[in-house]
Amino acid sequence: MKELENFKEKILQDYKRCSIDDKFEFSCHPGISCFNNCCSDVNIFLTPLDIIRLKNRLGISSEEFLDKYTLLPFDVNQSHPVILLKMESDKNKSCPFVSEKGCTVYEDRPWPCRMYPLGKASATEKHNGNGDNFYFILHEDVCNGFNEKKEWSIKSWMESQEVYEYDQIGELFKEVSMHKFFLLGKQLNPQKIEMFHLVCYNIDKFREFVFHSSFMKRFELPATLLDKIKTDEIELLKFGFDWLKFSLFEEKIDYIKIRKQ
Repeated sequence: MKELENFKEKILQDYKRCSIDDKFEFSCHPGISCFNNCCSDVNIFLTPLDIIRLKNRLGISSEEFLDKYTLLPFDVNQSHPVILLKMESDKNKSCPFVSEKGCTVYEDRPWPCRMYPLGKASATEKHNGNGDNFYFILHEDVCNGFNEKKEWSIKSWMESQEVYEYDQIGELFKEVSMHKFFLLGKQLNPQKIEMFHLVCYNIDKFREFVFHSSFMKRFELPATLLDKIKTDEIELLKFGFDWLKFSLFEEKIDYIKIRKQ
């Protein structure tokens, strides 16, 4: 996790900040000599939406997906749980979803895979910024895609990779994962860490928690919301983010009512 923090610092200090209209040249395709090389020996941090899309693509539960395909790294300086895609144990540490022909889950590939070679970051108050998002280009020498003469703007690349749904959910996730609670140096207790993990990464178990525990006896939710979150995992996840603000950080969420006992 220390390496991740160092990389974030390097981005903020050294990388050129790009706007949505800035241009770059890049293409990735099976005919390129480095095809698939970037899919090995790499840390891919999975977002809550990544896990939902991938577990549904594979036809398994979120718990099965977590058990088989992910790692849960731990660092004493870590404020909340993060999830890494587990690479294969071969010498190349290959992605489990990549074949010689390319990505086998391409339509549901994770956010970092969609974005590459772009990155996205925020300048927070900690770094004397205003919190605005900016883009940067990961121009790696081992990638021959930069020798291709296909021009993109940041905007057109994002549209071609269908990133926007991921970004919309990502902004909601950031409201929890970058909450002022953490920025003030506070820490979650083990029970709250478990709740964070449940909501953000184990959506099937979170549904069970809402509908098959004492939750509904203790809390009242609008009927229209209940109808949505019973069948729509994205709506359930959105509710989960509000639930975390309420349960972890004691924020008032108007529509979550405590039932009188």
